[in-house]
Amino acid sequence: MATTPRNPQSRPANPKGLSAVANSEAAGPAAGTQLRRSFRVRDGVALIISNVIGVGIFTTPAIIAKLVPEPRAILGLWIAGGALALAGAMSYAQLGRMWPWAGGEYIYLSKAYGPTAGFLSGWTSLIAGFSGAVAASAVGLVLYLGHYFPTLGSDHPLLSLNFYFGALAFSPRSLTAAFFIILFALLHACNLGAGKLTQNALAFFILAVIVVFGILGFALGSGSWSHLHSAGISFHPSNWLLALILIMFSYSGWNAASYISEELHDTRRSIGRALLTGTCIVVALYVFINTLYIYAVPPGNMQSSVNVGEVSASALFGQGRSFIAPMLSAFTIVALLGSISAMTIAGPRVYFAMSRDGAFIPSFARISRRFGTPALAIALQALWSVLLVLAGTFEQILNYTGFMILLSSGAAVAGLFVARRQELRTNPRTWLQMLAPAAFVLPCAAIVTNTIWGAPKTALIGTSLIVAGLPVFYWSRLRRRVDAAVDTAAQEPALLHRSTPE
Repeated sequence: MATTPRNPQSRPANPKGLSAVANSEAAGPAAGTQLRRSFRVRDGVALIISNVIGVGIFTTPAIIAKLVPEPRAILGLWIAGGALALAGAMSYAQLGRMWPWAGGEYIYLSKAYGPTAGFLSGWTSLIAGFSGAVAASAVGLVLYLGHYFPTLGSDHPLLSLNFYFGALAFSPRSLTAAFFIILFALLHACNLGAGKLTQNALAFFILAVIVVFGILGFALGSGSWSHLHSAGISFHPSNWLLALILIMFSYSGWNAASYISEELHDTRRSIGRALLTGTCIVVALYVFINTLYIYAVPPGNMQSSVNVGEVSASALFGQGRSFIAPMLSAFTIVALLGSISAMTIAGPRVYFAMSRDGAFIPSFARISRRFGTPALAIALQALWSVLLVLAGTFEQILNYTGFMILLSSGAAVAGLFVARRQELRTNPRTWLQMLAPAAFVLPCAAIVTNTIWGAPKTALIGTSLIVAGLPVFYWSRLRRRVDAAVDTAAQEPALLHRSTPE
C-alpha cells in the first residue's frame, strides 16, 4: 500500500514515469489529514457505473438519431465516444499514479498549472458539476415517483420565501427531492460501510437490468437486423461533432474513481484498474443497448420519441408484455438513486481536498473522527443542492457551466504534457505513452471551442459564475498564511527556551 512519509522534508523515491514536476509534490498531504483507505477496485467501478448511466441512456439516442439518422454511423459515434472516454481513463490512470490523493481534477490542475486553476475547477464542481447534477437527479427521481405517487410530484408551492435575488419554493416536489439529497448525505457521512454497500448494490442493479433487457430483446424480441442498413441517408457533416458532444456528455462520469483515489487500497495499482474496468463496462453497455435500439426500431422511428427505451420495448415485445414497462421504470428510479449516491461520494472529496490545501474554507477539511468521512464537505454539497432545488435554478447553472466541466477534464489530461515535459524532451518513447492523452485533449478542445463560438453569451455567464468564487479562494489563502504566522509566533518562545543553556 502506498504510504506518505511523516517527515515533510523527506521524499519517496521517484516512481517510474514521474517527472520532476510530479516528484516535487510526491510527499502528499501531511500525516493525520488523510482519509482512510477503505475503498477497493470494485467500489471504484461501481462509482463509475452509477455516475455515468442514468436516464440519458433512454433519452439521448433520440437526439442522436435526429442529428445522424444513419444507423451504422450512430453505432460508430457511440464507439468513438467510448474510445475517447477510454483515452481519458488511461490518462487519468497516469495522473492518479502521479498524484494519488482525493480531489480528481482539482488535484491534477493544481499540480500542473497552480492552485488558482485547481480552485476554479473545484469551485465549478461545487456550484454546478456535482451539486447541480445532484439537484437535477433528485428532481427527476421525484418526477418518476410521481407516476406512482402523484402527490409527491406536485409543484404547487406550500410556502414561498422571496428574496432580492430570487425565491425559494417549498412544494411537495422540492421537499421530496431535498429529502433524498439529505438521506444520501447522512448515509455517506455517517456510515461508510453501509454507503459503499448501497452504492455497489445500486450499480449492480443498473448493470443487471440493462443486460437482462438486452438479452430478452435479442432472444425473444421481434426486431430486425435490416434496420442496420440504410438507403443512403444524408446529413450535414457538422452534425457529427454535435452528436459527439452529446455522446461525450453521456459518457461523463468515467473519471469518478479518481475522486476517491486517496481512499483506494494500494492507490497506484488500483486507480488504473478501477478507471479502465469501469469505463470498459460502461462503453460495452452503451454500444450494446444502442445496438438493441436499432435492432428494435429504425432510427427514423426514434426521432420523435422521448423515451427510446419504451419505444424499443413496445416494438420488441408488443403492448401485451406488461412486465417491461415496470422494469424500465424501476431501472430509471434506481439509476437516479445511484447517480445521487455516487455524486454524494465523489463531489465532497473535491471540497475536502481544496480546504486541506488552503484553497477553500478550512472547516471543510475536517475528517469525522467517528466515521472517517469528510462529513462537513458532504453537508456543504447537500445544502447547496437543496438550495438549488428550492430555487429551481439547477438547470440554468448546468447549462451555463457545462462547457467548463468538460474543459476541466480536458485541461487535467493536458496537464500530463506539463508534468512530463522534461521526459518528452529527453525520451522520444514517452510520446507513445502520450497518444491516449492527445486523443482525448484534442476533441475536448474542439468541443469547448465550438461551445464558446456557438453560444458566447452562455459561456460568458458561466465563466462569470466560476470567477465569482475567486474572492473565497484569496480569502482562504490569506487566512491560511495568517494562521501559519500565528502558529510560528506562538512556537518561538518555546524554541528560545529550549535553546537557552541552563
